[in-house]
This record gives sequence, structure tokens and C-alpha cells, in this order.
Amino acid sequence: MAERQMRSILSLVRGHSGGERDSPERSMDPRADDQTPPPRSHVIDSAIYVDGRRDVTPESLPEAFEFLKKTPGSMAWIGFYRPEEAVIVNVAEEFDLHELAVEDAIVAHQRPKADRYGDTLFVVLRPARYLDEAEEVDFGELHVFVGQNFVITVRHSETPDLSQVRRRMENDPELLAQGPQAVFYAILDAVVDGYAPVVAGLQNDIDEIEVEVFDNKPGVSRRIYELSREVIEFQRATQPLLGMIEGLIAGAPKYGMDQEVQRHLRDVADHAITVAERVSGFRQMLHDILVVNSTMVAQAQNEHMTNLTEVSNAQNEEVKKISAWAAILFAPTLVGTIYGMNFEVMPEIHWWFGYPFAVLLMVAVCVTLYIVFKRRDWL
Repeated sequence: MAERQMRSILSLVRGHSGGERDSPERSMDPRADDQTPPPRSHVIDSAIYVDGRRDVTPESLPEAFEFLKKTPGSMAWIGFYRPEEAVIVNVAEEFDLHELAVEDAIVAHQRPKADRYGDTLFVVLRPARYLDEAEEVDFGELHVFVGQNFVITVRHSETPDLSQVRRRMENDPELLAQGPQAVFYAILDAVVDGYAPVVAGLQNDIDEIEVEVFDNKPGVSRRIYELSREVIEFQRATQPLLGMIEGLIAGAPKYGMDQEVQRHLRDVADHAITVAERVSGFRQMLHDILVVNSTMVAQAQNEHMTNLTEVSNAQNEEVKKISAWAAILFAPTLVGTIYGMNFEVMPEIHWWFGYPFAVLLMVAVCVTLYIVFKRRDWL
């Protein structure tokens, strides 16, 4: 049976050609192919707890499985970081994990969700952290298997630091004694609490962008676009938590969840709602900022075009004045040029009134042209 289950799991993970098959979420994200995964490691921490206290720290997985079977009322909490396929398959055999959940844990790049396979709860979480130097959000991925007497965590990123969660629970034996569901609450609480610095960082970035927009700084449109992508990704990580936690609380009586754990989950739900509302507000704010920026850019372009038009109109006025005076001055020049030709057969040359007539003609033409241009506002 175990061997058949292993073959079934591997057939899901491997493609027909022998290569690894990507999940739909990974294949739809071209950026996933650009990320080279770091070297994988196996068990980060493994412990067997009895009545809320660490009883045994096994040195290997087979030893942990053996201690769990031999110790009634015990709970195993095993943490992995980027484990190999064989390790996950081995764990799946020991704890009877469903093949579809195991496939998701191996392939990764899943959306946040919570699925039940019999008595085992499989949860995918997307922790996040804000990188101050880069001013961007780094998203991780955490898979959690919660059974009747075990909790298995599979991290595919540096965040969150589950060692702090383990220390917190070990310092509260009464809560840890509530079993795997209490451990899952602590993990979920750590992920949701980790969103607070991200929200603060995004808020600070938005405030800076608002100042840059009204200062008309170049390149602000690109920053708005990049921040909008991060907010959308953050919303994808946080929005599914609301329905997930609501479903867990609704199914609490059926799966025997302790009242105290339920109260803690409701508190996490309140925090998750606050984060989701803030993220939704960020998305609307960025949309409004982008609209304002586009409007201001359009106004700046209109003002520039208006200035160019005014300059062009002023140039046209000057050209009209120059052209008008050129025409006025051209008239006497034309008359004088005609009478300056060396032709003998010109009656006006031998006419006594020829010179006064030529002068009066030039003056009359100049005055006429001046009046015409003046009426047309060329002068």
C-alpha cells in the first residue's frame, strides 16, 4: 500500500517525460523561472511533545516516527526547509498524507488555501516581509500539515522564522498542550503579525509617492506601477485568509477545537481583516494617485502647449508687422526703381511735374498700404 502511494505521488510530481511538472500557479508566473532556488536542506527542528512540554528531540525522522508511535498522547512537530522529494514522500507514508497535498508541498507556488483530507488539514500560507533597502515586499510560501497528533511545516522561503513560534509555544505549555490545532494557530498568528511591518512599509512608500507626484518628480509613474504590483500580490496573499479562518472557526466543533484556541483564532481573524482592509485601501489609493498623476501630467502638457501657442502667436504678430513694413517700404522702392531706369522713351522724365508726381505717388502708395495694414491689425 505504501509503495503504491509513493508511486502515485511521484507520478503526480513527475511529468511523462521524466521531468518535473510545474504547478499551474508557477507556469502562469514567468518570474518564477527566473528564480534559482537555493540548495535544499532537510529537517530544521523535530520534537515530540507530551502535555505541552518537549519530551524527545529525535536525531532523525525514523526516530521521530518511532517515538511518536510508542508514546501515547504525544504530538510531533517537524519543520522542513526546502526538503527533497524523497523526504516529503517518506513523511507522507508515515503520516498517511494525501497525494494531492504532497504534490502541492513538493511543487510549491500555490495560492493561500486550506483543504481537508480526512482528519488532516493542509494549509498554504504566503508570509511576507518588507525589505527597507530595496523598498519592496518579499513573499514566501509555507505549507502546514495538521493532523490529530502531528504538525508538519514545509517552508519554501526564508520567512517566517518558525523557531520563534516554537519557542513561544514551548514557553506556554498550557496552550501547547491543546495539541496540533494550537500549534497551527501560533503559526498562522506569526504569519499575520508579520504582515504589520509590510503594511507600514507600503504606507510609507505611498506617502513618499504622494509627495513626489505633487512635486512633479520624473519617474514617479514607474514607481506607482511597481508599487501597485506589490500591493496586488500582497492582496492575493492576505485576502484568502479571511475565508480560510472563517471556515476553520465554523468547523471547530466538528473537529474538536478547544474554545481557547477558537478565541485565539478569532483574534487572528480580526488582525487579518484589518490587514486586508488596509491593503484594499492601498490599492484604491494607488489608483487615485495614478489618476492624479496622469491629470497633472496632462495639465503640464497642456500648459506647455499653451505656452508654445502663445510664443507662436507672438512670433506671428511680429512676422505680420515685419511683412507690413516691408510691403510699405517696397512700394516707393519699386517706383523709384522704375524711374531710375536708363530709358529715353519715358514721357514722365521730360514732364515738368514728373518728379512731384513720382514723389506723391510713392507717398500715396505708402499711406494707402499703412491704412490697409492698420485696419487689419498688422501694425
